[in-house]
Amino acid sequence: MREKILDAMRDFPIIAAVREAKDLNTALSSNAQVIFLLTGDIMNISEIVQEVKRHDKIVFVHFDLLEGLGKDNKAVEYLAEKIKPHGIISTRNNILIHAKQFDLFCIQRLFILDSQALKTGFASAKQIVPDAIEVMPGIIPSVISEISVDVHQPVIAGGLVKTKEEVINALKSGATAVSTSEKELWFIE
Repeated sequence: MREKILDAMRDFPIIAAVREAKDLNTALSSNAQVIFLLTGDIMNISEIVQEVKRHDKIVFVHFDLLEGLGKDNKAVEYLAEKIKPHGIISTRNNILIHAKQFDLFCIQRLFILDSQALKTGFASAKQIVPDAIEVMPGIIPSVISEISVDVHQPVIAGGLVKTKEEVINALKSGATAVSTSEKELWFIE
């Protein structure tokens, strides 16, 4: 499954980051093959994940933003065994380590605020060994380039990406894909 996910990211490197449930249908009708759910709660997440799967798209749940579930290992287990997304996104090392035990594709989200955050992010990625790393903000080509060279995982540029030019710059800098909530970018040919 990991190769299928990475192939989908390479085939269409724009990931639809869905912030509000009302935008899901737009993402489902878009060219994006991968959808990041940055919304959802314990009452609707199962239905949302299944809807994405019915459209033959790959679905990730942002664990840290999911409402109504604890932020612990049992919540990871519940997601893996009952909800069954293709993977999760999190900033929490312990969550990602536990999620790997359930064969979920794990994306570690790193906020690069300064050089210390970059150093800490590298150390964390080496410890966890996620399947991919999402770098935020995704509009700093030199940082994307540095991370792409220094880690062995695919890099996803995310956050503040609003234009086609920013997508191109991120990809040229070494990102495998770009996540964005800008709906127009989900339809780029």
